[in-house]
Amino acid sequence: MLQVGVGERGGLRLVEGGLAGPDAGVDPWVFQAVCAEAFARSWVVRGFAPSTVRGYTSLLSRVLGRFDCPVWAVGAEDVDEMLHALAVAGLTAGTRRQYLQMLRDFHAFVAQRYGAQVRAVFGVPVGDGGLDRFNRVRHAGDDAAVGPPPSHERLQGFFSFVRSQVAVASDYRSAARDYAMLRTPYLSAVRVSELVRLDQADVYPGLGPAGKLHVRFGKAANTSGPRPRWAPMLEGLEKILAWYLADVRPMFPTTPALFCDEEGQPMKTGSVRDRLARLLDLEGVAWDERFTPHALRRACATHQYERGMDLIAVQQLLGHRHIASTMAYVKPSQRFVEDAWRQATDSAVRALTEERRGA
Repeated sequence: MLQVGVGERGGLRLVEGGLAGPDAGVDPWVFQAVCAEAFARSWVVRGFAPSTVRGYTSLLSRVLGRFDCPVWAVGAEDVDEMLHALAVAGLTAGTRRQYLQMLRDFHAFVAQRYGAQVRAVFGVPVGDGGLDRFNRVRHAGDDAAVGPPPSHERLQGFFSFVRSQVAVASDYRSAARDYAMLRTPYLSAVRVSELVRLDQADVYPGLGPAGKLHVRFGKAANTSGPRPRWAPMLEGLEKILAWYLADVRPMFPTTPALFCDEEGQPMKTGSVRDRLARLLDLEGVAWDERFTPHALRRACATHQYERGMDLIAVQQLLGHRHIASTMAYVKPSQRFVEDAWRQATDSAVRALTEERRGA
């Protein structure tokens, strides 16, 4: 049985003898401990792996330990103070977002499950938890352009340039790794966070028409836990990875990671962004022609849709739960409507011509 409680500042601890329920006492920390235990049990009931439950429980403990009041009394200033302290402590933006998301999810759980009891026992409503649009953590993609991703022609030119750099690079193995590494999100639509967690054993060249990547650590949503999926290798990616695994990867230390650094450790997401930025600097393109690693994933979805892939298939390619998320990713070119109209018109004319010939 999961038993979690709270310390003087709201940090979780084991409660001796367990907890009977919110109505067993009016101590706000004991009350919050019951809510936290029920929240943790919900992860078990929903089928999360034990390691995931332990990680989430630890995170929840650290989040609640940041406040001098129960979650239903947390205000915007308290959240701002927490985020400031985390930033000063050197925690990355991604980690700060995890803190904020856990606080958001736990607050929503308490409001829905125990909101009425909070009002009855303590005489106060469960507020908004101090969560508003002003204390959200900036995401790396927030600064990116919201328009269409780089065109197919733009990426063809970029990858041609990268291939030319591989041939003359003083550090051949790193240049060749970067080429294969950056081609992968464009030809499989994997996220950068998923890309860096791929192992060599996750490449299945014999699965499906052209092979698949086993994305074991698909992006979680709302503390749902990692969502694994199979990402197809499109447009010759299987050949690129076969070359990389046979000729390039053996030059690096023997470790499980598919894309690793000089010490054999998995590449970091920041390193992927840095390597792409360096190549764009070498290419010497204008600022409006630069793009991020995430734009390669968006480009994959958009270009496949423009070629005729069904939107539901694009949704599966991206690993989205909701079609609305997919529609936000797909940004066809300005000529897409005209090209689709022309293709439909040509098909209709051909069908009519064939019908007249058969008459």
